Amino acid sequence: MTTLDNFTYDEITIGQTATYSKAVEERDLSLFAAVSGDLNPLHLDAVYAATTAFGERIAHGMLTGAVISAALAMKLPGPGTIYLAQDLRFRLPVKIGDTITVELEVTGKQDRRKSVTLDCKAYNQARKLVASGTADVIAPSEKLSLMPPELPGITISP
Repeated sequence: MTTLDNFTYDEITIGQTATYSKAVEERDLSLFAAVSGDLNPLHLDAVYAATTAFGERIAHGMLTGAVISAALAMKLPGPGTIYLAQDLRFRLPVKIGDTITVELEVTGKQDRRKSVTLDCKAYNQARKLVASGTADVIAPSEKLSLMPPELPGITISP
């Protein structure tokens, strides 16, 4: 199993990049709806979604935001990162079966708070931009290399 490694504030450089990918599955929409309370039928009801401009169910916009959060927490800066702010614009819908790849680039560092600004872009498997924005985080001060925790088994039933 791969370890989770971070970059401390002092190790981070302007222009540094990282990527993170996640496939969006049916269960992700159900789990996100359950956790967030967002039961919009556009995400959960195929019959309703077929009547919309999208013609099918789409993922919650903030599910894409959560994938960006995962990229920050898992890749750059990595474990120990504290999320301060996110400016996010949704460009295209994310559909079940899409693979979202987040590309991060460090665009600024603020020594006083040890904070980092990153440009965030999320693409689908066709390399179409689905979301973009910037994130401000406090980078870890301590170097970490951790084994990822094991997630509990989750069963989804109607």
